[in-house]
Amino acid sequence: MIIGLGNPGPRYELTRHNVGFLVADSLAKKQRIALTQSKYRSLYGEGEIEGCKVMIAKPMTYMNNSGQAAKLILSALKIHPKQVLVIHDDIDLPLGKIKIKTKGGDAGQLGVRSITEKFGNDEFYRIRVGVGRPDNPADIVDYVLTSFPESDAQLLNDIVEKAVLRVEETLAEINKRNHKAEEDGEC
Repeated sequence: MIIGLGNPGPRYELTRHNVGFLVADSLAKKQRIALTQSKYRSLYGEGEIEGCKVMIAKPMTYMNNSGQAAKLILSALKIHPKQVLVIHDDIDLPLGKIKIKTKGGDAGQLGVRSITEKFGNDEFYRIRVGVGRPDNPADIVDYVLTSFPESDAQLLNDIVEKAVLRVEETLAEINKRNHKAEEDGEC
């Protein structure tokens, strides 16, 4: 399961907080997976990427309640959090920097915190997409809920494309590990 985090509605569409949605949409388009199904408090689609059967989902809750939708999907699919990859914005990374993380704290990212709370553990993959940090810490909320300037359109496209590649690489690695575990009788 691939979950892109963001806030629903046109007001938030091109904000820094919606980078997870932007990556999920771009990945779905590239892989020809239509995100047209609506269930589990999410908009989602199913398909295959890098040999993995996947569901790409965008919670239609607000960011801070992303765990509600993620938990509904996890329960419906009867999968373990280790089979979940969450894509989200990260103000602790410079704009355009992308990191993969497994386990660990939420670093103040409230969507990740919500998912961790609802899953009851932090054993899921994360693609952290750097959106930079404002100079004044008091401006963080306004910063992440502000749209990228039009002058950054090409940069944003490049960041999203780079993040899509990282998701695909991570899925290939997960698939490889799962097949190795099956061959070793660990599953």
